[in-house]
Amino acid sequence: MTCFVEIRRYNFIPLSLGSLSACSSRPLWHKTLTLTQPYSKINLRIVFDGSKLSFRVRSNRISVVKPKFIAAVDPRDDDNNQQEEADRGLKVPPKEDLASLNKHKASQLTKRIVFGLGIGFSAGGIILAGRWVFTVALATAVFVGAREYFELLRSHGITAEMTPPRYVSRVCSVICALMPILTLYFGQIDVPVTFAAFFVAMTLLLQRGNPRFAQLSSTIFGLFYCGYLPCFWIKLRCGLVAPALNTRIGAGWPILLGGQAHWTVGLVATLISFSSIIAADTFAFMGGKALGRTPLTSISPKKTWEGTIIGLGGCVATCVVLSKLFCWPTSWLSAIAFGLLNFFGCIFGDLTESMIKRDAGVKDSGSLIPGHGGILDRVDSYIFTGALSYSVVKTFMPLYGV
Repeated sequence: MTCFVEIRRYNFIPLSLGSLSACSSRPLWHKTLTLTQPYSKINLRIVFDGSKLSFRVRSNRISVVKPKFIAAVDPRDDDNNQQEEADRGLKVPPKEDLASLNKHKASQLTKRIVFGLGIGFSAGGIILAGRWVFTVALATAVFVGAREYFELLRSHGITAEMTPPRYVSRVCSVICALMPILTLYFGQIDVPVTFAAFFVAMTLLLQRGNPRFAQLSSTIFGLFYCGYLPCFWIKLRCGLVAPALNTRIGAGWPILLGGQAHWTVGLVATLISFSSIIAADTFAFMGGKALGRTPLTSISPKKTWEGTIIGLGGCVATCVVLSKLFCWPTSWLSAIAFGLLNFFGCIFGDLTESMIKRDAGVKDSGSLIPGHGGILDRVDSYIFTGALSYSVVKTFMPLYGV
């Protein structure tokens, strides 16, 4: 025996049909209907074995959503119900559409894997090259990421008071791109950041019209988020030049490529950090797809506690394995602590970018990388991690045999 609910004349969203389960001898899905807009009268018609009953329901008991037709059916009668729904004129998704949707998802996943592997191997080569190759590549990524950030500020979800003038956002993007280069050249970034912040503040205060504090706040945060924080990767990779003497790979490294002196603490720490972040993202994605049930936070609804815990395990395990391969850090405790630090920097950066995109009302920061979105979507996990890794390695790791 099958019963279904047919709602016409108003748009509804199926959130709960628990109260209607009595109309069938078999249990129905327990869901609820909620109004998104107040209506004083709602016509609800229940068709049960050919008999029809019409009645009115208060607007505060039921709520509106978007599909025009809602059917609550016994899932065990799926094949028969599809034929009955077709006979009654209800819309059933054709098999061709489902096959097309599955094909599209498979294509997106393939693109994500292919481009992810390409980015990973390219990043590994750039890190090994170091110095100006690493710096120029980072500056390019910073410039594109800064452009995407200021475009997010122009999205329909962000208020106009937070959006700086276009010439200010373009100048800030260039300043952000110059920060890694200045960090490598001078060895520190404090003075350039101070002058950049002063220039942006004066430009916004002297603009025509009515200057807004929200514009200043969003622009200064852009300098900090897109320019200043990534510079710590330069300080980590190129600034920590103490040789990693215990690393066996360095002993057999070709002289033409720098020999054993090429393998510094900064190189090893950067490789471990990048690898652990990739492992955290990969394990969290796969674990969330397979086992994810409990939402982590409302900022990013697709992230789950199950995926986060699996990502944490993958990140720490990667750090421990690579520490044995590179013989740095020399302590299990320090390797685990370094993995935990990388993971928390990774998840914090990811959620920060998700918060910006949520307020902007967009799914991706851009469309530069097929299957991944924009540059910010790909590097959000790295933004805070570089600063945390450099601070800990510089301050505490020498105590563990570096």
